[in-house]
Amino acid sequence: MDARHSRTRQNVATALGVVGALLAATTACSSAGSDSSDGFTYWSMWKQGEPQQKVLAAAVADFEKETGIEVDVQWQGRNNLQKLVPTLNTGNVPDLVDGSYVKLVPALVATEQSRGLREAFDADVEGMPAVSRIPSRYLAAGDIDDSSGQPWMMPYSLTSDAVWYDAASHPEIRKNPPRTWDEFVAVLDGLKREGETPLAADGDVTGYNAAYLSTLIVRELGPGALKKIAEDRTGKAWQQPEVVDAARKVEQLVRGDYFIKGYRASKWPAQQQKWADRKAALMFMGSWLPTESATYAADGFEYASFPFPATGSGDTSMRADFVGFAVPKKADGAENAMKFAAFLLGKKYQDAFGEEAKVIPIRADAAISPELAGVKKSLDSSASFHQQNDGVAFPGYNEKVFWAKNDDLFLGKVSARQFVDSMTAAQAAYWKDQAQ
Repeated sequence: MDARHSRTRQNVATALGVVGALLAATTACSSAGSDSSDGFTYWSMWKQGEPQQKVLAAAVADFEKETGIEVDVQWQGRNNLQKLVPTLNTGNVPDLVDGSYVKLVPALVATEQSRGLREAFDADVEGMPAVSRIPSRYLAAGDIDDSSGQPWMMPYSLTSDAVWYDAASHPEIRKNPPRTWDEFVAVLDGLKREGETPLAADGDVTGYNAAYLSTLIVRELGPGALKKIAEDRTGKAWQQPEVVDAARKVEQLVRGDYFIKGYRASKWPAQQQKWADRKAALMFMGSWLPTESATYAADGFEYASFPFPATGSGDTSMRADFVGFAVPKKADGAENAMKFAAFLLGKKYQDAFGEEAKVIPIRADAAISPELAGVKKSLDSSASFHQQNDGVAFPGYNEKVFWAKNDDLFLGKVSARQFVDSMTAAQAAYWKDQAQ
């Protein structure tokens, strides 16, 4: 308001009063939107309408009602961490993000941009510290402590993997699942004799392709072996006889013509859909497969699974990958974000993850869907665990080195020997570039 147009003191006072009220209201609104004590921002890896998103949305609503803390949640989808990275050197970072271990490490941990979550782990969840709701054997194998000894990740669910099949079509596999590599190959040969395609695979998903070799290396040398190999700056660790043998087993599958026709040029989820429609008998895939394929599964399809077979070493460890929350170091609303991270360990939400989202909850006492009962049983009885890519998550390594070279092997472009030699050279070059 322009005071030059005021005619009386009363008008001036009125104008000033209005301006003051407007300023006060504006300040209050600004405070509600920016004060970290009032809320926090959450960039979620889930998209609107996904089963996991629905569970999280319900938890957000309950959390806001119970605590009065507002959650500005954005359902970003799987590129949430890609969007996060450019913000880390600014003052405009989200307070909470989620993702898998293998994606959170290069995005936040490798660059020391994650915050310790001790407060979240110590928070009360239904009368007990949150950390006590997570099985200690998972934490021991999870490698989620930062350089200061604090956990940088709060898990809320697990992913695992298995060899999946339709028990309605193959009751003989349910009765006697293969436990060793030789037994597994015998099953593949038997399926071929019966005129069935043994294995489905979408060859354009490099991470899925690499799961065969990474698991075989773990089977040959034990959990942590692939990570140790990948850390070798000379690359010569790939020349170990056990590693060569693992590569030859992948070559055996490729040259044995066990994979579904067209897998080399497939576009996800084409072959996954064919598997669910009984066009192939088996599929080695993550624990998300039943949920992803349910809409196009054949009538009467009965999801069942068995663990990836053991090889000469006898290793039978189970993959146990954390999916969970991390807090960027520059987060203004970190305290409230950590409260929500602990809140999601409540049994109501953990049961919902198991029954409604059909994923594996992090709590051992949570409900589980029938489709995942076999995987859960294997996890509960396993003596050891490994992560996706055996925990290898060096920035750019999987995408540019391991997965890229493995595709040549998995798609039949090179032999096992050629692959090993190529990986040796590529890894040495990778570490040389990292040192510059």
